[in-house]
Amino acid sequence: MLQLRLGELVLIVVACLAATLAHAAGLGFIEVPADAGGPALTGMVWTPCAAPPSEVVLGGGVVLPGVKDCPVAGSRLPLIVVSHGRRGSFLGHVDTATALADAGFVVAAINHPGDTASDSSRTDEFSVLVERPADMKRLTDFMLGAWKEAAVLDPKRVGLFGFSRGAYTGLVVIGGNPDFGALAPLCDRDGATTPKCQAIRDGLVPTEAAVHDPRIRAAVLADPPLYEGLFNRERLANVTIPLLLWRSAFGGDGVVPASVDTLEQMLPARPDFRIVPNSSHFSFLAPCPPKLAEAAPILCTDPPGFDREAFHSAFNDAAVSFFRKHLE
Repeated sequence: MLQLRLGELVLIVVACLAATLAHAAGLGFIEVPADAGGPALTGMVWTPCAAPPSEVVLGGGVVLPGVKDCPVAGSRLPLIVVSHGRRGSFLGHVDTATALADAGFVVAAINHPGDTASDSSRTDEFSVLVERPADMKRLTDFMLGAWKEAAVLDPKRVGLFGFSRGAYTGLVVIGGNPDFGALAPLCDRDGATTPKCQAIRDGLVPTEAAVHDPRIRAAVLADPPLYEGLFNRERLANVTIPLLLWRSAFGGDGVVPASVDTLEQMLPARPDFRIVPNSSHFSFLAPCPPKLAEAAPILCTDPPGFDREAFHSAFNDAAVSFFRKHLE
């Protein structure tokens, strides 16, 4: 079996997507400068582009479908900000980003420091769970302010897409208030020795107010990992914007399907809730080329009979339709 780092696997996915995506968006790298709110954030922007489809070559021979620095087609455009999953990458949802850009949205995604494919140094610490929502607010600030094409955006039409831990991130951004102290019984029951559990035992549970962003008008969240007690009805009382909530049939990677069902019942405004039949958690990741499937079967193996390519076509269409409806 090929021995590749997760970051390299993500790049393989992206490289192979170039041969399967029919359209090309405008592509540009971004960097949100470090400030009092946190370190610099690196990422990418996908924009509507009127130029003929092309390819952009990145370092290491990685090829993306798109047109580098293509003039943005349109004005008063809606913005979608993207939060990746645990140990993911801003390239993790390139197919969805491209579909949204082709449909007239500007899409911006960043790496969450300390919780990426290339740097997982803080992935099991509370600091990541606290800072991720702030990262997204800083990204939106940047896109509506300092980004060189900010004038094409409509600040009243901002949405969010999040997968896995990115879905947790989005839930906080749109008004959820997690109770990190509620994880104590879980740590005691399981005898866990993770940095989060050690922080609980040391009395170092974060207590600062969660970072929200009222500019987000609609959100698509897929398979959020919700530990028992992290949220309750009171702590979700402010989550009232339109929400398209997805869950896999069987879960995985810390996601328990029943917990997503409970979330749906606790939300004050019922979401558009969709369960993907016969799917697992990683079915929300882009379809895997053979090289990646051999190197990382856990990311690429779906339950027997599940067609990931067909699902992603429907998933991306649903995201486009949802955001068009709610970001009018």
